[in-house]
Amino acid sequence: MRELHADLERRAAAAPDDVVAIDADGEHRVADLLARAADLAAAVEARTGPRPTLMVQADNSWRTVVAALAVGRLDGTLALLSRHTTAPEFAAAREDVDPDAVVLSPALTETVAPGAVDTEVLDGWCLAARPARPAGRWRGGAVIGLTSGSTGRAKGVVQSEAALRYAGQATVDAVGLRPGDTVAALVPLSSAAAVCFGLYLPLLLGGRVLLLDRWDPAVAVDLMAAHDTRWTMCVPTMALQMGSAARHGGELAAMTAMTVGGGPMDAGALGRAEERLGTRFLRVFGMSECLGHTTSRPDDDPVTRLGTDGTPFPGTELRAVDEDGTTLPAGTPGRAEVRGPSLFLGYARDGEVVPPALSADGFLPTGDLVEVAPDGTVSIRGREKDIIIRGGRNIDVTEVESAVARHPHVEQVCVVPVPDDVLGERVAVLVVTARDDLELPEMQRHLGDVGLTKGKWPEYVFRVESLPQNRVGKLSRADAAELADRLRAVRA
Repeated sequence: MRELHADLERRAAAAPDDVVAIDADGEHRVADLLARAADLAAAVEARTGPRPTLMVQADNSWRTVVAALAVGRLDGTLALLSRHTTAPEFAAAREDVDPDAVVLSPALTETVAPGAVDTEVLDGWCLAARPARPAGRWRGGAVIGLTSGSTGRAKGVVQSEAALRYAGQATVDAVGLRPGDTVAALVPLSSAAAVCFGLYLPLLLGGRVLLLDRWDPAVAVDLMAAHDTRWTMCVPTMALQMGSAARHGGELAAMTAMTVGGGPMDAGALGRAEERLGTRFLRVFGMSECLGHTTSRPDDDPVTRLGTDGTPFPGTELRAVDEDGTTLPAGTPGRAEVRGPSLFLGYARDGEVVPPALSADGFLPTGDLVEVAPDGTVSIRGREKDIIIRGGRNIDVTEVESAVARHPHVEQVCVVPVPDDVLGERVAVLVVTARDDLELPEMQRHLGDVGLTKGKWPEYVFRVESLPQNRVGKLSRADAAELADRLRAVRA
């Protein structure tokens, strides 16, 4: 974060009263945040020595901005932790990252590390520290963000500042953002991708970051409208919820665009939501391991913006390969592999970075299925493992979700398996809809009309108020499957 700190110092020298962050506590000037960062850096360095690894509870507030600037001032590494972290998760994160200093709120400290306090920082938060391990253990890594941990143990993704800067600038150029624009951070700043696009990008841009600390779609819409927000990035569930929460329609007409990625998307549902909000949605494909590496653009036609995942950033390559790793011809779906300037350095293990397993020519397998059109446009076709096996037949979850989402009264959809003694698994659908009479027969007629093969039709449709989400707002398929199984039991 050293370059980001230098950016803010230059900005403060020219205009110390510039507001660079807005959160629940109000507006924050650049000079004030730098002063707080200097205080935090001094408190940490006095206990750790130079270039420490600082693990911080990454709330969407001024504290996370200050922590990033303090790490930049010390030329250290910032490790991000969710405020919802449990004691076992905290122990695992400490084992993987082995931080030199930890900064947590009093509430989280009491939950995960009672009594571990050296001093107070950041207006009452808790700092615990020890002498720093030798510098260089992260091989240039500036940020360590934990994956969402939806399956198994969360992994610490180690990213360089050069990767953050590249991905942020590529997004600024693609969207057409201008210096001084306000950018909203809606996704929790506890992942490398969220920090890149929700914190680093707006400060790199010379703009302001609007920080929403508690997710509420109606509040998010109102805040972005009130502060003349020009751009934000969020997951599909959040975008659709904001579309439903728009009270009058057109609330976000002043936005340049809203970028949507990180989960299954349907062009029809996105189109209805963006029409209600009055802005343009840009579908993207990316991951913390290779930050935001494709995007569509505001001037793309709706079919490209809402029906594909755009094209790779300049300098980033994405390809489809077969099971043997052979590159497939354009238009042929296959396993996605990526390489480029935002590729991560590796995963945090035992306090050091373990390089990723790449192909011989430096590509990272993403675990997704992709189709790259002759013009370079990318379309993600789901995860390699997103299948339901019903009576020995593989059913593509993404294909069924896409067909269900074309129903005019379906706002959100999630297709999951439910266990079956005879067939192994059956197909269930969770739908968010304003109708209280949308039942299985109508859904099956709809699927027949749109041409989905009968063998892939769901056998259960459950109406729900919202789809289960994980801590960063992404769809939690594991929780959705558990919910569907419970609802089936109740119905039985």
